[in-house]
Amino acid sequence: MRSSCHRSAVLLFTFLLTAFSVAQEPTKPSSRHVEVASMTARPEDVSTLDGVMKAYYDVISGPAGQPRQWARDRTLYTPEVSFVIISDDADGTPVAKQLTHQEFVDDSDAEVVKGGFYEKEIHRIVHRYDNWASVVSTSQSRRTPDGPVIGHSIDNLDLFWDGHRWWVMHVTIAEIRPDHPLPKEFQP
Repeated sequence: MRSSCHRSAVLLFTFLLTAFSVAQEPTKPSSRHVEVASMTARPEDVSTLDGVMKAYYDVISGPAGQPRQWARDRTLYTPEVSFVIISDDADGTPVAKQLTHQEFVDDSDAEVVKGGFYEKEIHRIVHRYDNWASVVSTSQSRRTPDGPVIGHSIDNLDLFWDGHRWWVMHVTIAEIRPDHPLPKEFQP
């Protein structure tokens, strides 16, 4: 019995040590704070997984100079939602940057508004059990609706159905690097 408990404790310690040693880029305060108003979720945005995914991409897309729909975006998430952005730092080292919704908005608003940004889902994989769903969504981004593709990402959203609507609890966004092509299972 003691060795079983000891082994469990060692495994738990190892898991926690690994989880906390993930390379993380420190969250830097954004140079700009974006005020995000409160609003009621649109039923069409949260009543189905398709609605959530459509809204998820609609809110960040738009032409240069047009404010993004951050209040609508916020209605998709639980108050404690976390975003993890997986990318490379300036030296090419992979990093995982964890953000709150407000930090995500502050961090991305200036760039998507300044240059124009349109993100579109091109493939989706859904794993669902009862009131939980994990959606793996591949997207492509452009500066204009019909412009050249400037990037891809694979976004993983964990969602919860509360009996009335879907709530996004966690988002991981993996930016696709040119030296790591999109695997077949994530392509249309």
